[in-house]
Amino acid sequence: MCRTPMTIKVPGKLMIAGEFAVLHPHHNLVVMAVDRFVYASIQQSDKNRLTLEDFKLHDLRFAYNNKDVKIDTDDERVHFIEQAMSLAFTYLKEHDVKPDPFKLSIRSELDDVSGVKYGLGSSAAVVTSVITAILKKYLPYRPSAMLIFKLAAVSHVITQRNGSGADVAASSYGGFLQYSSFQSDWLIEAYENAKTLQELLEQDWVYFSLKPMKLLEDVYVCIGWTGKPASTKKLVDEILKLKNDDPARFQQFLTSSENAVGDFLKGMTESDIALLLKGVKENRQALQAVGQHANVDIETPLLRTLCDLAEGYGGAGKPSGAGGGDCGIAFMPSQEKAKALMQAWEQAGIKPLAIQPYEYGAIEAKRDESR
Repeated sequence: MCRTPMTIKVPGKLMIAGEFAVLHPHHNLVVMAVDRFVYASIQQSDKNRLTLEDFKLHDLRFAYNNKDVKIDTDDERVHFIEQAMSLAFTYLKEHDVKPDPFKLSIRSELDDVSGVKYGLGSSAAVVTSVITAILKKYLPYRPSAMLIFKLAAVSHVITQRNGSGADVAASSYGGFLQYSSFQSDWLIEAYENAKTLQELLEQDWVYFSLKPMKLLEDVYVCIGWTGKPASTKKLVDEILKLKNDDPARFQQFLTSSENAVGDFLKGMTESDIALLLKGVKENRQALQAVGQHANVDIETPLLRTLCDLAEGYGGAGKPSGAGGGDCGIAFMPSQEKAKALMQAWEQAGIKPLAIQPYEYGAIEAKRDESR
């Protein structure tokens, strides 16, 4: 048990390739952690207290009873945190660890200073930060990335009742990940049927897989913000309607996405920049097609401009995540072309973001990073 104050630093994420398809068994997605963070600071206290700086909620009381944490507020935005704390407390209880009262403070730098959301996975990073902080403070051993990921994934999914867990994986592991989802329906049912949390953690998560990847040294990542937040849930619901309305076209999308992700991953493993860029372009085309067939605007006009400019400068770009706004991502074959692209984006009304891949998952922050 750590008795000194501690701050945990958790990266956000951006989806690279395989969006929507990852919601179906055994389909791969590539996700990367980024160097924007959520910070969770924890220290012993005479009473349990919680501060959420971004919500302007300070010194909230909380208590753990009958496997549930209840935070003393009517603000519904605390539900993700209540569930994360509940699972962390339950895990400690199952391992005969009784935590002393503590004070937990959370702040995020994943969104713009104006409050605009970039789509960097804030709820997943917050959940991961809460679980990591509590486990690192009170367990007599260092929790593994897999333990943090599984607990955070359970917490996130049973709170929002859907999701692939890729954002949680990026926050837990860092770097670039080849990822296939546990499937939210499976995880919810497994959670509800498990006698203990430990039993759930030890089960074979049959659909889940994760493999760290390395980006090629000569490839440069550019991220652009279109100025329009997107509703991931709404877009996902619309795309999944196509599965019932036109199964053949939906299956065609799954095949195209898997081929595109395969080329991207092969380009990474074989240091083949041309193949990596080909995979990005193929994934863009697959998303364009499924969006047209589902009658949803995955590639908005500004995202289209973002991608076209990337191709015009010798690289490849695509929407990141569900599309419909938020960020686009581009991979460029030289630093000079990356700089030229970001200047062109700015002239086109796209905001280049000073965000880069981050190689670490949830870790303890240095003292000068805790504020």
